[in-house]
Amino acid sequence: MIKIVLWTALAAVLIVTAVMSGVIPINASSGHWRATAFLLDLTKRRSVDTHSFFINTPPLDDQALVMRGAGHYESGCASCHGSPAAPRPRLVMGMTPHPPFLTDRIRRWLPRELFYIVKHGIKFTAMPAWPSHSRDDEIWAMVAFLRQLPRLDAPGYRALAFSAETNPVDSLLSDARGEDRGATIERCNRCHGPHGQGRGVAAFPRLAGQKADYLARALRAYARQERRSGMMIPIAAGLDDTAVRQVADYYASRPAATSLESHDPAAIARGAAIVLGGIPAQDVPPCRACHVDGSESRNPAYPRLAGQFAEFLRLQLQLFAEGRRGGSPYGEVMRPIAARLTDEQRRDVAAYFSSR
Repeated sequence: MIKIVLWTALAAVLIVTAVMSGVIPINASSGHWRATAFLLDLTKRRSVDTHSFFINTPPLDDQALVMRGAGHYESGCASCHGSPAAPRPRLVMGMTPHPPFLTDRIRRWLPRELFYIVKHGIKFTAMPAWPSHSRDDEIWAMVAFLRQLPRLDAPGYRALAFSAETNPVDSLLSDARGEDRGATIERCNRCHGPHGQGRGVAAFPRLAGQKADYLARALRAYARQERRSGMMIPIAAGLDDTAVRQVADYYASRPAATSLESHDPAAIARGAAIVLGGIPAQDVPPCRACHVDGSESRNPAYPRLAGQFAEFLRLQLQLFAEGRRGGSPYGEVMRPIAARLTDEQRRDVAAYFSSR
């Protein structure tokens, strides 16, 4: 026992001496010693395994979930980790440690472990925590995509991460700031579909025909982190007031999508009863008191709901009910109402508006 104490004390003295002498290099160009890299990797793997042990993994095979994760990966991750369509930039290869090429690394992690890493980030690396800890649904979307990543080639990746059409060149973009504005719209269209009309599944909401005032307020709420989304906060934070108004005006001017979803007629009928008459027994007012028929509203800051993807609407109601959505000050109107609805009632209301 005495020998162990002595050896421990000697090791501590040597470490302190090395640190205080300044001989240990901290320059990124020197890389890690093998022993240091081994110890850090072992510590990371054991820590992630321990802290993620009780995380329950939901179903991750929904194509909309995978597409949603792919959209954010291209916006927020590919610039460091590369993708099947593009290598890692040379600049990031000067980091220590290098951001790994994830296609080669994903299989070493379980889904619950990927969730923990994406949500919390990793110390001593450039891997940040998720910008909004209340949005586990977004983080699971990233995990769903990452599990598919090793099987994707360049065309398969582009099909998930990019809309088929991303460049809305028309007269609306011909002003003096047209080039900058076009690039901003193109970036939005990559996820939200050609001219904001969606991409066929509810990975991202349709923006075409939405209220301009509502869109502008939403973007500003994201930028202030008052509306919570780890996907939208970084994008909105990079837009100035002029860009926010241009984006909002552009999508408000686009014709709304005409390809509506089909749903169980019984669900639509139940949703119509709530929308038109409310549920007095649950203190739920009729939706049309504010949203009229879904395409119009009594306040330009209230969103257009008609023709929106049902799953997107259901998710927003769930987030409102759980206090995880946030938004502009008008969003607080919805929180107590959504909380009084059951899961089935939220689905029914979403089905009604989606079919309009």
